[in-house]
Amino acid sequence: MQLTQFTDYSLRALIYIALRDNTLCTITEIAESYHISKNHMMKVVHRLSQLGVLKTIRGKNGGLQLNEKPENINIGDLVQKIEPNFYIVECFDQANGRCVISPVCRLKGILNEAKTSFINELQKYTLLDIIYNKSELTKVLLK
Repeated sequence: MQLTQFTDYSLRALIYIALRDNTLCTITEIAESYHISKNHMMKVVHRLSQLGVLKTIRGKNGGLQLNEKPENINIGDLVQKIEPNFYIVECFDQANGRCVISPVCRLKGILNEAKTSFINELQKYTLLDIIYNKSELTKVLLK
């Protein structure tokens, strides 16, 4: 099972912003700290603001900050909202799946249980849990 790069960047952006303790930060700062494309980060920030996770402030002194406390941002909920689908195998996509053994195959059920367990595990954690080692993360990211 693999999360998309978009979800990875979303989680990393939230980690960076959470470390800033309500201080505004910019897309450029986040992108540069992770050595990723500013264009990718712009799309990530846009989606996170659409979901209400980020507050964006426009203008010369604008920037980004969390719209909620880190302890209120559930990782499982967030991943489910960001990931376009969890089609681990073709047959998960009922509209486009073309696997001929799908009607009699047990693999789909087994993988669905694994996917459910994965999400249930993520549901146990918040952004605060991810940044528990705040001082170490700050040393690496906020040089």
